[in-house]
Amino acid sequence: MDTLLKADIFFVIASVATIVVAILVAIVLCYLIKAGKNLYMISEALQEKFRDSEEFFTELKDRLEDSVVFKFFFPLSRRRTRKKKGGM
Repeated sequence: MDTLLKADIFFVIASVATIVVAILVAIVLCYLIKAGKNLYMISEALQEKFRDSEEFFTELKDRLEDSVVFKFFFPLSRRRTRKKKGGM
């Protein structure tokens, strides 16, 4: 009878510990899900800002290329077209 009582106590303690661990795991998962959502929102906001800055730099580059001063210091390169000789 003594061993049966010890076994019952062990199973009660093991059951309580399992429930406590399951609750702690659920709490940690909730925090991880919230952190994942926040990380996703931050990355989306950063991607939007990068798109805006890309448009800004494209516009700036176009304006610089059209500038007279820029054209003076960096003239347009003239590409030579080579004619192929022979029947290759």
